[in-house]
Amino acid sequence: MDDQPEAASPEPLDRRAELSEFLRTRRARLQPQDVGLPEFGRHRRVPGLRREELAQLAGVSVAYYTRLEQGNGRNVSAEVLDAIARALRLTDAEHAHLTHLARPARHKKKRRPARVQRVRTGLLYLLDSMEGIPAYVTGARSDILAWNPMAAAVFGDWGALPPAERNWARLVFLSPAYRDLFVHWDSKASDMVSYLRLYAGCHPDDPELSALVGELSVKSDEFRRLWATHNVKEKGHGTKLVRHPLAGELTLAYETLNLPDDEEQHLVTYHAEPGSESAGGLRLLASWGADAVRMDLFDGAERGPADGR
Repeated sequence: MDDQPEAASPEPLDRRAELSEFLRTRRARLQPQDVGLPEFGRHRRVPGLRREELAQLAGVSVAYYTRLEQGNGRNVSAEVLDAIARALRLTDAEHAHLTHLARPARHKKKRRPARVQRVRTGLLYLLDSMEGIPAYVTGARSDILAWNPMAAAVFGDWGALPPAERNWARLVFLSPAYRDLFVHWDSKASDMVSYLRLYAGCHPDDPELSALVGELSVKSDEFRRLWATHNVKEKGHGTKLVRHPLAGELTLAYETLNLPDDEEQHLVTYHAEPGSESAGGLRLLASWGADAVRMDLFDGAERGPADGR
């Protein structure tokens, strides 16, 4: 990788550019027939809806919408944003992202120092008490803050990594072993970028986020391509298929729980359908105890102190 360019110094994300590109990409994915408009002519100079068509659907002037898509969201009302969100068929997460970009919360000019992410002692006890259930806590930028032994057995002993390396996006895009861990790696990668995009809309001035995005953009073509789609997504629930050397393929349902005292922290748990082969695989890993902890995911990586829990 000696021929790769060096990552530039982290710069805050340009909120105006983010707003412009987000609106443009949302408009490009819609066709006139998708929104009940007649399509005149076969040849369209731009993909998706024209600005004029979108403005018509939203009930605003073309000039007004054009200014907004050029990144000028100053004084835009919530009602107009709602109308544009409806016209673009935005999801709830996309609607929230649009609002954050167009009407950012006002902050004091003096930037606050980065807040140290800490996990409450009671939550650490809860993780340890969840026997047989892989569980972990993520924080800002999808940093991995704490986990229980079952999570280490399935996803790897994150305590073997330096704290700065314990980040889901870095692991998914920069660790080849995680491509094998997730059977549907493309889906996992897309989710990770969508989560980061949503976070970026709320925290464009986060220097650690800028550094992370810059590093991943330099080192991963897949990340750079997905970042350019401007897709956003809330962390929620679903199913992941993982490939484990001891337990085989495991179909695990996950649930993401928002923590009430820190909006950036999430408790993520995994479980298998009762009576399934995957449930048997988790019981096998639990019976192995510490011997089941996956060290193979980090072979060749710099090892750090096991202070993650």
